[in-house]
Amino acid sequence: MTTEPGSPAPKRRADVARNERALLDAAAEVFATSGVGATVREVAAAAGVGMGTLYRHFPTRADLMVAVYRHQIDACAQAGPTLLAAAPTPFAALLDWIHLFVDFLGTKHGLAKVWQGDDAGYTALHQLFLDRLVPVLADLLEAARRSGEVVADIRAYELIRAVGDLVAWTVRDPNYDVRRIVTLLVTGLRQPQPTRPA
Repeated sequence: MTTEPGSPAPKRRADVARNERALLDAAAEVFATSGVGATVREVAAAAGVGMGTLYRHFPTRADLMVAVYRHQIDACAQAGPTLLAAAPTPFAALLDWIHLFVDFLGTKHGLAKVWQGDDAGYTALHQLFLDRLVPVLADLLEAARRSGEVVADIRAYELIRAVGDLVAWTVRDPNYDVRRIVTLLVTGLRQPQPTRPA
């Protein structure tokens, strides 16, 4: 059966889309718990699919990691408005989103190894990250400002960079809880900031 010129492309089979989503969700979970060095066999097992299915969707490990990264960017972007609508206050939505963002950053760290030798590809993906997530955080900050819960003068880019820097330097240390430190940072936005002397 041929498709008429100009007609819309056929929709993907539901089971194909379902398998891809299951693989992306499973990979994100496996990478979060076992690290980015986890095997693709672990990912396939967690998703409940065979290795052949995994390789049909993602022929290389790099393909899988990039897809997971894009998938998580989409999830973070979509979570902003959802949290704002459901949380008891805009500040609660802001803090919940920041914690979601912290969880997401673990996958981003492993991505640098995947893109070694392809600086342009990594830069483009990082730009996608900023283009999608900075506006979402800006909306959350603005809502918290309008409610009077955030009074500190900070731009969304500055905050996303600050949180990213805190998470980037985290090593396994039982005496350091990065989520608690990030929470301290964000709750500090509820206070006026002291003026530095000239």
